[in-house]
Amino acid sequence: MNLLERSEVRVPATTANLGPGFDCLGMALDLWNTVTLERGREGVTITGEGADRIRRDQGNLVLRAVSAVFQRLGQEKPPLALACHNVIPMSRGLGSSSAAIVGGLVAGNALCGSPLTEQDLLNLATEQEGHPDNVTPALLGGCQIAVQEGGKVVASRVPLPPGLSAVLFIPTMPMPTAKARAVLEPTVAREDAVYNIGRAALLVNAFATRRLDVLDVATNDRLHQPQRERIFPQMRLLFRAARQAGALGVFLSGAGSTVLALTVGREMTIAYEMAEEARKASLEGSVVITKPTEQGAQIVSVE
Repeated sequence: MNLLERSEVRVPATTANLGPGFDCLGMALDLWNTVTLERGREGVTITGEGADRIRRDQGNLVLRAVSAVFQRLGQEKPPLALACHNVIPMSRGLGSSSAAIVGGLVAGNALCGSPLTEQDLLNLATEQEGHPDNVTPALLGGCQIAVQEGGKVVASRVPLPPGLSAVLFIPTMPMPTAKARAVLEPTVAREDAVYNIGRAALLVNAFATRRLDVLDVATNDRLHQPQRERIFPQMRLLFRAARQAGALGVFLSGAGSTVLALTVGREMTIAYEMAEEARKASLEGSVVITKPTEQGAQIVSVE
């Protein structure tokens, strides 16, 4: 295997669950991290989000993913310099860890001449992350249904309606995934399971058939958002503000703390009303207006 000298990869942010699709629905967003690997020297350079707290040793999540590629190929990892420019906020439910894992896997694979398939990378990413809902759209782009069966990830792309935008309220307050999962009940009532199954199905069909009028119902959930409201009580207020401003649907992005509103038009109005409600609730944060992207991780250059 002839190693290349350098690879550069872009990876999108992602939002998971989309309300009812707990651990099985995810969507790529038009916010991008960049990962660059260079052979022959060592070191880690990080700019942007998390630059002051991300590890710069072999415990770095991107480097661990790169190492997983070489291990899978049965090759010794050479000295590598890693440079990351991060735009995706950390611990806010926007897939920063998945972007790191997918970025490392794709960049490492590209450096090796891309011998691993897309399915190989998807399985490896899920092994590293623990569940496929964020890593799948980070790798493949678009809105993805992702489930595990027989030791591999089965993914299916959901068509997205044109013109769809995402208005994000990103609190200054982080919500680490471990903390957000710790509040979930170990079992769920059958009626709650049925409630979510129906709405997840309705959501997928709404996207595929462009029935945007049902998104308000389709993004409702009983399995995780009500429990997470205990540690994020302002969430309900942001939901209400987004809906009253004209959002088609609104949900907690991943494990939070970002709240995401879907809309076609009225982006500035929704952003203003969410920010104003947060101000009244003494919740610091910022608003970002973006959109879903059909593009997943992409190799920018190899040398």
